[in-house]
Amino acid sequence: MSAQTIAALWDREMIRDCLFRYCRGIDRCDEAMLRSACWPGGTDDHGAYNGTTDGFVDWAMQALPSIERGIHQIHNILIELRGDEAAVESYFTALQRQPGGEGALVELYMAGRYVDRFEKRAGEWRVADRVVVFDWVDERPAPDKSEAERFAHRKSVGRRWPADPVYALFGTTAKGEA
Repeated sequence: MSAQTIAALWDREMIRDCLFRYCRGIDRCDEAMLRSACWPGGTDDHGAYNGTTDGFVDWAMQALPSIERGIHQIHNILIELRGDEAAVESYFTALQRQPGGEGALVELYMAGRYVDRFEKRAGEWRVADRVVVFDWVDERPAPDKSEAERFAHRKSVGRRWPADPVYALFGTTAKGEA
């Protein structure tokens, strides 16, 4: 395998890692992890938010505490490398339990795609510009049960930063640094 092929494989893996850091940052309400996934000064069009990447993180950190529970998953990832830039389309699903428009708890199922322009700076890949494309949204009233009733014997239950078990396992900061 050529050095160029190995470098391209490495770049693709670092882009995937960045996408996964974004999901952990959102789901665990981990600001440092979330910031590690996007370049300052970029753009983010998330539908409900449209502005800079820094502004998106600030907005998300204010909105996330009202979301009782959430999980994002990344699926099909298409990456077109263009030197120190990449065009990336990533399919996602997101499940969130949160207050709805009337204030009552709802369960929100969203599916769509992150359409990202990544940049590689000083050897590191992050999202420079993002447009979130929604392909599916379903909102329903949340079951009127407590977490103890819903999760029953299923332990451990996911938590926010730093209480989630993943932080004990990794024992690290946002980018894997001790």
